[in-house]
Amino acid sequence: MSREISQIGKNLKKLRKQKSLSQDRLSKLADISYNTVIKLESGGITNPSIDTLQKLTKALDVSVDDLLKS
Repeated sequence: MSREISQIGKNLKKLRKQKSLSQDRLSKLADISYNTVIKLESGGITNPSIDTLQKLTKALDVSVDDLLKS
């Protein structure tokens, strides 16, 4: 069963790699679970909460727009 990876997931992975962060390191910096990062990047979570988005953008030092843009 294939999952469509959301634009948020694709952007998250791209931004994380640009910052040379592992999924584990990002989860710690953003204070969210490691599983959440994996699920976001793999398409398991396609509609994250505002709180999760804010934590990720702060950890990556990007805007919410950077995470949401297509």
